[in-house]
Amino acid sequence: MSAWPMMRRSPTAGAFLLIAVFAGGCAGTAPSGRGEAPPVGARSTPSVGPRTGSVMVVGGGQQGPEVFAKFLELAGGPDALIVDVPTAGGDSIDTSDGGRGLRNAGARNVVVYHTTSRAVADADSFVAKIANARGVWFGGGRHFRLVNAYAGTQSERAFQAVLDRGGVVGGSSAGASILGDYLVRGAPSNDNRLFNHPQFLKGFGYLRGVAIDQHVVARERLPDMHDSLTSRRPDLLGISEDEGTVWVVRGDSAEIIGRNKAFVYNGRDANDVGKPFLTLHPGDRYHLAARRVLSRAINATPLTQTFVDQQFARFGDAARGGATVLVAQGGKVLANRAYGIAVQRRFTPETGAPNFALGGLSAVLNALLTPDSTGRIQTAAVRRVAGTGGAQRLTYDSATAQWSGSVDDLYRVEQGRAAQQGEPKGFQRETAGNDVVQRVFGTSDGHRAAWVRYPGRHTTILILTNDDRFDAKAAAAQIAERLFSR
Repeated sequence: MSAWPMMRRSPTAGAFLLIAVFAGGCAGTAPSGRGEAPPVGARSTPSVGPRTGSVMVVGGGQQGPEVFAKFLELAGGPDALIVDVPTAGGDSIDTSDGGRGLRNAGARNVVVYHTTSRAVADADSFVAKIANARGVWFGGGRHFRLVNAYAGTQSERAFQAVLDRGGVVGGSSAGASILGDYLVRGAPSNDNRLFNHPQFLKGFGYLRGVAIDQHVVARERLPDMHDSLTSRRPDLLGISEDEGTVWVVRGDSAEIIGRNKAFVYNGRDANDVGKPFLTLHPGDRYHLAARRVLSRAINATPLTQTFVDQQFARFGDAARGGATVLVAQGGKVLANRAYGIAVQRRFTPETGAPNFALGGLSAVLNALLTPDSTGRIQTAAVRRVAGTGGAQRLTYDSATAQWSGSVDDLYRVEQGRAAQQGEPKGFQRETAGNDVVQRVFGTSDGHRAAWVRYPGRHTTILILTNDDRFDAKAAAAQIAERLFSR
């Protein structure tokens, strides 16, 4: 098989370093898609992830408090020295406001580290101020700027040293892609459609033999990794994640946290039906070297996917209009599946599109709308609610005050409100045994759709259908009963 050249800018202006990477794999890369995989859970020196420390890959967009909380935990706590690198942001950078997200999360010792000069990035005095850092955070923007400023300099070696002493390196959006070995969308332009640029194909390599994409659901990028790269490079492991979703990698093991989905290309497990990738959810764990799922979050509970599927068996008949469900507990997504819905444009998850009429569930979103001084709901107020928690496709009909949406977006709203104080409005509050239950349904008799919360158990059940005869209240109750049966 022919070599695929990878080129990296040399420290010498105008020159480039040619690095040949063969499709059969090379030393230090992930195992190829052929041959025997190492035992999942075997203890050995990591071949893909960091040998010490942790890597956090964030898909851009709004990041929930769980993201920076995990980052600070892995760095050693709020007093650890954290390096914020906003360089990918280019002209938009305001260094006086640098590290705000980290500080808001409780970090008390943040250094903003930014230059566009390779000479500065290579200077002892510049690097010295992060000699004791326990965390490095790369912000979003265009990742070629990070390559131009830091690749091959003492600064890049100082970033690696943070991992070597057991710290954490993470980033969001462009700051996520730079963490990989193969740099996708690295072109020195603002055209994100350029997937492979011959002069910017090498990232910082904290995940060896890995290519990383981001914003993949929000920006409908899901086919791109396969079409432009992994179908031709079986040696590469492709990973991606939606906005607000994170790969937390220690050694060769990763756990998904956050608000939505992550994806694997060139894995050894079966792909999703009809798609070139496997979907993971928050709480799932994956082995990057073996390229296999280690565990699914649902497997640690009494609930099973088969049991959930049984509640929606009737929607195998597409004439019933389809259904979607999401069950989450403690930030882990146990079930997230669509029934009777065709594959969507550019593989947008069927749980995220198309939208369903929310009916009575609209009351929860309407309770978040803030009227202006005249009592009217302005477009800006609708836009704020429609983007709560990073929601992507919620729509509002001002004539009827009704919303349409998906279980994925409603869960983002749920997560986005998690940090707010007080009981959420729009729900009916009831008690069931020792549990407080907050619930609302698509129709007054509990049919069509359900949004049910058990705050004491940190559990949410979301059901959307297009069938007014479907007893969503009963289905949610049966799922809860099974989930809480232990």
